[in-house]
Amino acid sequence: MKKLLVSFLAILFVFSSAFAAGELEIFSWWTGGGEEEGLLALFELFKEDNPDVEIINAAVAGGAGTNAKAVLKTRMLGGNPPDSFQVHAGMELTTTYVVTGMMEPLTDYFDEWGVKDKFPQGLLDIVSYKGDIYSVPVNVHRGNIVFYNKEIFDELGLKEPTNWAEFITALNTVQEAGYVPLAMGDKNKWPAGQLFEAIMVSEYGAEEYNKLFRGEAPFDQVALDRALDKIYELTNYFNKDHAALTWQDATRLLYDNEAVFNLMGDWAEGYMKTLGWTPGEDFGWFELPGTQNSFMLISDTFGLPKGAPNRENAIKWLEFLSTREAQDTFNPIKGSIPARTDADMSKYDAYLTSTIEDFSTKIITPSIAHGSAADESFITSMNDAINILLTTGNTSNAKRSILWAAEDAGLMAY
Repeated sequence: MKKLLVSFLAILFVFSSAFAAGELEIFSWWTGGGEEEGLLALFELFKEDNPDVEIINAAVAGGAGTNAKAVLKTRMLGGNPPDSFQVHAGMELTTTYVVTGMMEPLTDYFDEWGVKDKFPQGLLDIVSYKGDIYSVPVNVHRGNIVFYNKEIFDELGLKEPTNWAEFITALNTVQEAGYVPLAMGDKNKWPAGQLFEAIMVSEYGAEEYNKLFRGEAPFDQVALDRALDKIYELTNYFNKDHAALTWQDATRLLYDNEAVFNLMGDWAEGYMKTLGWTPGEDFGWFELPGTQNSFMLISDTFGLPKGAPNRENAIKWLEFLSTREAQDTFNPIKGSIPARTDADMSKYDAYLTSTIEDFSTKIITPSIAHGSAADESFITSMNDAINILLTTGNTSNAKRSILWAAEDAGLMAY
């Protein structure tokens, strides 16, 4: 009997210890390339101070979170939130989860952790609603960069284009040489939307583009017509199987020496590094012509949902993400720059160093495709309109759909 009692107490101790440490479910869409490696590096670093916390990696595959967002919404509406989840700064966070009362404010924690002055105020404004901060920005990405294969680029004697005419000339030169000029993988729709938003900045101008989403300027301008014409023109230079490929597949075409150019967020830089390429040696980059004074902002953040099963561990995770050490561990791998302003610059490569400098000097333009500029309904309508346009060539229908979406979103359509 005594032996049974001792065994029972031992088992009880094991279970109580496990319960005390608990779990931590982190939901994201980081499942490939540099983004997955960066996330796993964060987990490893977090475990150093929290060795007894079991991390559940609830990542759902699908570039830019196409699949993950649907799964997350089902869970949140069903009262089954993860402990913390990845969400883009801006309207994706605010309209979907903050306004609907599903998130806890983090303002007091930012004060307690002493990190409020470590983030740019403009970025804190984007993750705030009615004066409260609702998520911790982990990184900053740029979405208007064209990456290129340097070996083929140099072989063809190309120069980085500074205007649209020079870009088209370069694309034609690549095509005549038998390579794919502009790699595209829009299986999940958003990559075409991201290309289009960059073209919008090129045509409207950075300041006017920003006014569109502050309700200070109408969408119905000749700039919209030009932007639609330009993206359809670019379909002549896409790989034929673009609708069947993901963004990783398209970026891989550069690495495999099949394509020369690829407009993609700089998570592609992290991906190419995981393949073994060195920035500035194996691949180069330039802003899409007409956007040289713009920084298309995309920021990944994590928040605290109401009803998080392991709330205390979630708070530990968020405090950890706000640290310089965590951000300087994650971002060089991910292919992004830290949201904090006190980065250890020695940890960042040539591309990321230039991006950090540009972030402080260029006009910030929020991404539509990645949830910073507009709400989910507008994003879906725009992505659908652009992907239909790529197939049909009907710019009039695409324009009509975008104007209707702007009107439905409460923006100035006309």
